[in-house]
Amino acid sequence: MRGEAVNRDFIGALLQLNAEKGVPQEVLIHTLEQAIESAYRRNADAPENVVVTVDPETGEISVHREYEVVATEEEIEDPELQMVVAEAQKHDSATGVGGKVRIPENVTQAQLGRIAAQTAGQVYRQRLREAERDVVYQQYASREGEIMTGVVHRTTDQAVVLDMGKGVEAVLAVSEQLPGEAYRIGQHLKAYVLEVRRTTRGPVIVASRTHRGFLRRLMEMEIPEIYNGTVVIRGLAREAGSRSKVAVESRQAGVDAKGAAVGQRGARIQAIVAELNGEKVDVVLWDEDPARFVAEALSPAEVLSVRVDEEHKIANVVVPERQLSLAIGKEGQNARLAAKLTGWRIDIRSDAGVAAAAAGDEPAEAHVSEQHDEADGEPETPGSVDDAGVTAEAPADAEATT
Repeated sequence: MRGEAVNRDFIGALLQLNAEKGVPQEVLIHTLEQAIESAYRRNADAPENVVVTVDPETGEISVHREYEVVATEEEIEDPELQMVVAEAQKHDSATGVGGKVRIPENVTQAQLGRIAAQTAGQVYRQRLREAERDVVYQQYASREGEIMTGVVHRTTDQAVVLDMGKGVEAVLAVSEQLPGEAYRIGQHLKAYVLEVRRTTRGPVIVASRTHRGFLRRLMEMEIPEIYNGTVVIRGLAREAGSRSKVAVESRQAGVDAKGAAVGQRGARIQAIVAELNGEKVDVVLWDEDPARFVAEALSPAEVLSVRVDEEHKIANVVVPERQLSLAIGKEGQNARLAAKLTGWRIDIRSDAGVAAAAAGDEPAEAHVSEQHDEADGEPETPGSVDDAGVTAEAPADAEATT
């Protein structure tokens, strides 16, 4: 059928929907074609090979039946869906066996009837909503791995739900919330987009404030030199809500990577700490020499010497007696984060302990070990530490160096 042209006002309405909803015009036209097909099949008891096309310029509707082309009459299994090649070539001389041929339906626009039009309208509206949701999903799916800001909509014992706009919600599970952080309705909150999931109600964002990527993106936002690539983050180890260590390197001569990250009087890093609800962030300089990198990673402790065992990837560190507890950190945290950041097992001893060992009067050693996989697993609780020394043992779970 070559149907009557759809009113140009209707085409204008499509273009308006295209502008307001952000749904591409071709998607709108395809949705309309599917809606009319569905209505026609239902009301004309037509087979599934009905094909409807709408001219996007004029709004003219064409209804055809599409047949599979076969060689002989004997091969026809369903005459409603198949046609021999000799008959098909009367309509399209270029059609061959195995191809498709479209035959116009002898039906007018009026014959579709009011019920068909209503049905088409219902299907069209439903599919338009689906198309809108798909467009919104694509917009947010492209934001995975980024920081977005939402408004706290509601809180439960299991999660905080953020309103991200356009009817999209983000779910911040308890496990992804910073320890001790309180949320209030209407509060603007930054969150890291872990994943965007499709649901029947539209896209839902799975968000986090504990992921290492959240800290990385915050630093990119607050520190122009990191954003433009003058300074790069070479490693990052984080125990969310407590403490993190970030290794940085300058890619431009004369630029102080650590100074740029910290900012004048610590302004830049303090802005990040405030967003992280007081989580301490240590910025250290990356070094290709593992001994120097390990020493830097243990800051703010002073390191006297580092001897590395390349084969076993062990760094034996000596610190002043008065600096031992600082190098180890509370419950071994400083040493543990340094091990995560560098990827080396770190054995820390005081100079007094080393001297005692040389004299043959070494006290019993204490070790701190943590076992976890290369994901963001939580380490085991470290053991007790005495003044003899500590071993922080950790596979490298910091982000890959760049």
